[in-house]
Amino acid sequence: MKIVRTSAPSFPRLLAQIEQRGNAATGGVEPVVRTILDRVRRLGDLALINYARRFDGLQPSQSIRVTPAEMRAAWRATPRNLRAALATAARNIARFARAQRPAQWALSPAPGVTTGQLVRPLESVGCYVPGGRYPLPSTVLMTAIPARVAGVPRIVVCSPKPALETLAAAHLAGVTEMYRIGGAQAVAALAYGTESIAPVNKIVGPGNLYVTAAKLLVSRDCGIDMSAGPTEIVVTSDRGNPAGIAADIVAQSEHDPETLAVLITSKVALAKAVAAEVKLQATDNALARAAIAARGLIIVTRSVAESRALTNRLAPEHLTVDSAADLKWVANAGSVFVGDFSPQSMGDYVSGTNHVLPTGRTGRVRGGLSVLDFLKIITVQQYTRAGLAKLGPAAVTLATAEGLTAHANSVRIRLAAKKSRITKKGTGTKKKGGRA
Repeated sequence: MKIVRTSAPSFPRLLAQIEQRGNAATGGVEPVVRTILDRVRRLGDLALINYARRFDGLQPSQSIRVTPAEMRAAWRATPRNLRAALATAARNIARFARAQRPAQWALSPAPGVTTGQLVRPLESVGCYVPGGRYPLPSTVLMTAIPARVAGVPRIVVCSPKPALETLAAAHLAGVTEMYRIGGAQAVAALAYGTESIAPVNKIVGPGNLYVTAAKLLVSRDCGIDMSAGPTEIVVTSDRGNPAGIAADIVAQSEHDPETLAVLITSKVALAKAVAAEVKLQATDNALARAAIAARGLIIVTRSVAESRALTNRLAPEHLTVDSAADLKWVANAGSVFVGDFSPQSMGDYVSGTNHVLPTGRTGRVRGGLSVLDFLKIITVQQYTRAGLAKLGPAAVTLATAEGLTAHANSVRIRLAAKKSRITKKGTGTKKKGGRA
């Protein structure tokens, strides 16, 4: 890994390049992706199946739909130890998602006034599960289980050439609608629908450059979670274990040749020790070596304070820090791992926290995928006559100040009706044999 100092004259330019990492990627593939989206939108299954055979390895004898029986058979054929590991991960993911679920509540800001929120699930979601370089059954669990905990009635999974493990995870997660398609064509089908696939309200999950570009392009017509691009790891440490730090860097780097891998430290000795460990541990991992050679970096800062400020500027997907005390200064990150005994791989699989995380500095504005991505918060307000009398005049004043006379009038009419009813009740006279 290349070691650079923040005091070097060239460092500001290098930092600017790293900060722009989320903007440069998708532009080069957008023309191709636009064509795929347009063809699937116009031609439906005809285009979808052609693309699936061309890019996803769909055989002429295969249906794009994976049946529940296939998923069930895959689960039965999965080795027992893997089934147990998947079940452990599933339990922890579900437990974490239940703890994240927001509450429905009501309060009374004034007598006769009730406000609150309803919590409602989305009607349908599409979970994209990559199926290229590695099978990712964990991503099935990370996307489908929070959706299930949220109460989403229709959960659709799309994955190209789904492996046995992926199908088994889908069965475990309770998925009943799954398609063996991927890429921009899968995103198009989920967003716009075809003869075989009804459209969904939102698409979630990571993917390659084409999937990311497609999600961004359909986002005006269909909700998306985030543009989850290539993996990122930052370790900010002055006293961590060099072997452990290097192990995490190599582990995350084997995801993708575009992985960003950074160590930030104020200790030159630690920088050199980690660089040596990374070289040693990546010896037999060609993909990790390629990623580290392209985007592996050790930044030596002038102080601990500078290390912390730089970390928050980068807003990394995965962040490792030395101790729980460091959580006080962490402001921007997708998921944080604390101490020498918290490998980032645990969060990828069994911690229960989600591994679909913000990249490209999106961590400045949101966290990782959660049960909240599958829910809507609907606000509610109810006024009695007394409540409107209490707060209504303030609303009239504000509406008048903004020049929105009809807004003010919608309140005044109710206030006047209230006064009229009170006057009638107080001064009316009874007619003989009748009512006041």
